[in-house]
Amino acid sequence: MSLDALRTKAIYQNSIDTWIAACEEKKVDWYEPENYKKFIAHLLQNGLSLKKFPLCIKETGGMYERGKDKTTFAESLAQLTDPNAAAYTIKLNDGAIKIIRDFKFSN
Repeated sequence: MSLDALRTKAIYQNSIDTWIAACEEKKVDWYEPENYKKFIAHLLQNGLSLKKFPLCIKETGGMYERGKDKTTFAESLAQLTDPNAAAYTIKLNDGAIKIIRDFKFSN
């Protein structure tokens, strides 16, 4: 799902779903917690307003791209103490989507 399609569902999205959508647009793997943490750091460094989101692990969804489990990914993030590993809400307006798309993905 693209970021634009995600935005049509609701203007506020959780950062994990946003991360997965951004990765799908760039055709890169979303399943690495270290890359997610770099993504969140990028958003914060670029002034994006993020609010911590009490994500219920059981409600994050099931199997995703290539059989990867989004719940397992969210659980691995929940075990980390780094604030960049947290789930946040993101308002997917044009400015936010530009910042998200400006993230340099490493393969």
